[in-house]
Amino acid sequence: MFSRKLTRIIKYGFYGGVAVGGCVTALKFHDGDYNSLAIVRITRTACTAVDIGRTYQSLLYSKDWDRSSPEYLEVKKQAHQIGAEKLLELCKANKGVYIKVGQHVGALDYLLPTEYVKTMRVLHKDAPQNTVEELYNVIREDLKKDPKELFDDFEPEPLGTASLAQVHKAKLKDGTEVAVKVQHHFVRKNIKIDLKWMEFIINTMSKVFPDFQMQWLVDETKKNIAKELDFLQEGQNAEKVAELFSNYKWLKVPKIFWDYSTERVLVMEYVYGGQVNDVNYIDTHKINRYDLCKKLGDLYSHMIFITGFVHSDPHPGNILVKKAPGDKDVTVYLLDHGLYAQLSDKFRYHYSKLWLSIIDRNRQEMKVHAEQLGIRNELYGLFACMVTGRPWDSIMKGIGKTKPSSEEKSTFQNELPNILHHITDCLEHVDRQALLVLKTNDLIRSIEYALGTQERMCGFVVMSKCCIQSAYREEINKEKSIFRRQYLNLKFSWTMLVLYLYSVYLNLCDTLIL
Repeated sequence: MFSRKLTRIIKYGFYGGVAVGGCVTALKFHDGDYNSLAIVRITRTACTAVDIGRTYQSLLYSKDWDRSSPEYLEVKKQAHQIGAEKLLELCKANKGVYIKVGQHVGALDYLLPTEYVKTMRVLHKDAPQNTVEELYNVIREDLKKDPKELFDDFEPEPLGTASLAQVHKAKLKDGTEVAVKVQHHFVRKNIKIDLKWMEFIINTMSKVFPDFQMQWLVDETKKNIAKELDFLQEGQNAEKVAELFSNYKWLKVPKIFWDYSTERVLVMEYVYGGQVNDVNYIDTHKINRYDLCKKLGDLYSHMIFITGFVHSDPHPGNILVKKAPGDKDVTVYLLDHGLYAQLSDKFRYHYSKLWLSIIDRNRQEMKVHAEQLGIRNELYGLFACMVTGRPWDSIMKGIGKTKPSSEEKSTFQNELPNILHHITDCLEHVDRQALLVLKTNDLIRSIEYALGTQERMCGFVVMSKCCIQSAYREEINKEKSIFRRQYLNLKFSWTMLVLYLYSVYLNLCDTLIL
């Protein structure tokens, strides 16, 4: 329980900091735009933090609860929902990096209270947008030409609005249809001050509410935001992933028009299709859901375990699917290449071995490889649950033998409030490379649940193959003994044969079901 004195210290600390810091930064960042004034953004942030703090104090911490009672759990849900809605309002008002953090929260389906995840998820498709004239100003500044000299047509309604930019359909002078991504004009000038104040607020709130240790989220945002603000880097990422997976004939990455692109403007080939979680579109176009999920599982397993170059924002708006009447196979378009993780060999080895130990139900190996990834020894089981998105009982029964279900997911999320402080401990100390991978895992799982394919575990076999290949390749490369290398090669071949036979068995079972 919190004392009134502590509450007053926090409250007036916030307002005092805002009064001093806000006035100074207001002079520096003022450009005539009310919402770009630092004092406005900082005051809004501080007031929201205090307001959320009051909500938790009045509902949860003003009395002694039996924390296992249904009444407490219901009140806790209410507090989470109110806090999430206030946070959403703040993100929409301050935009920019706040939207980015909100989207990250909305992606952590298995790692944060469901009230926050569901509430913040709206930011993936409903981020605040700028006017076309504001976009034109950015284009003029960067390309040194009037947009009318570059485009024959520029549709005013955006195709999508994200935290850092929005995308519009347009036509080049030669009639080529393109998608034009333009960075929000206010992002760069506010980014430093926003990050500093977000960090201050989160650090303060984590002291008041020990369950919410979110410094890792600030650290990740700081590290990745510079990459995402450089659209030229995004274009290079797009071309790199297209080359790495050129043998995937069903995968397409939109072409980049470099003559029209800068750090804040990116012009790409326009592609048609439906969002990967649009069940009506998928059924209308007779797209096989299981085949689609198998392809996504294949792609992301190879990214994580084999190439180490991982597209780290696979929310449904960034994956389009298309199948014309005469097509035999679905085409998958991978969009938005601003955020990639480049995983080290060491990380991929221990992450692969962790997955294999989970599949084998080998607790000792789980401990060893979880610890190598930064997890405290006693939390290895929880981390295994976070990685797989499965309860511990299912892991111990064998994740290859027990099928995920909506009921299992509900059980997992219902337990979150009781173990949240342990989850945030894992997130604070885990190898930072794992954070984007965990986010990617959760987004892919959410697509499977949206399509109703989770029980078929479409990508399980190919993921297992990639884990085995990654682990053995690293061990073979490090082995100096010729005899030992031959032995490892033979063992690898035998393991892959067994897995192949298992996949044949699963395909036969699927055929019988269909």
